[in-house]
Order: sequence, then structure tokens, then C-alpha cells
Amino acid sequence: MKTLQRTLTIVKPDAVRRNAVGDIIEQFEKKNFRILAMKMLQISKHQAEQFYAVHASRPFFNTLTDFMSSGPIVVLALEKENAIADLRTLMGATNPANAEEGTIRKKWASNIEHNAIHGSDAEDTARFELSFFFAGYELAK
Repeated sequence: MKTLQRTLTIVKPDAVRRNAVGDIIEQFEKKNFRILAMKMLQISKHQAEQFYAVHASRPFFNTLTDFMSSGPIVVLALEKENAIADLRTLMGATNPANAEEGTIRKKWASNIEHNAIHGSDAEDTARFELSFFFAGYELAK
């Protein structure tokens, strides 16, 4: 029996500014992701620091959290079999210069820091990230 998996994705401020949200959502639907929840919001620098706390010691932490709090984002809870791996494939390499044709980052990202989209990298990360943005009752059944 196949098991459904949930993951979180964020359409980052650069992609929202470039009006990429509809196209990115269309890509999720074409790849048979089920959207369980979606919202647009703007997070504070402090909220971005909490969300990306795992990267606090990394040299890019400050620029990442500045960027993520620089404008509206769209967060989505997605579900399908192999959701995490499939989403990461669809997103493409973190550096869009290395991303394959047909991936979201190849189409919408401008550089490694402004790379259009975030996706959970593991089940435990997905659980944390989903709960950061969505209460359980907000997820469609």
C-alpha cells in the first residue's frame, strides 16, 4: 500500500513579485500534488529567523531572513505519494544555473539567493514547517 506524504512549499518574495504564483501552482497540479492549504502572508524578520533557525550559524542566514521578510510569500501544504522528493525534483537545483529545464527554479529563479521556491527536505522538517504556518484544522481533509 502506498502512503501519502505531506510537505510544505513557499513561493518566495521574488517569485511573488514576478507574478509566478499561478504558474507555480499549475506545475503542482500537473504533477498531481493535492493542495491541502494555501495562504499569502508577509512574515517578519523574527519569524523568518525562527523558521530558518536550523541555518542560524550559516553565513547566508542574515541575507536569507532579510529576503524572506522582504515581501509577500505564498505558503502551501501539499500532499501526494513521495511528495517531498517529487517536489524537490520539480523545484530544481538550489542554484538556478544548475537547475534542469522544466523546473520551477530554472524558469523563475534569478540566482542562488533569490531562487523562487522553498520545499521541505525531509519528513521531520515537513512536520515542523507545516505546523509553523498551518494549524491542523486549516488543512483540507
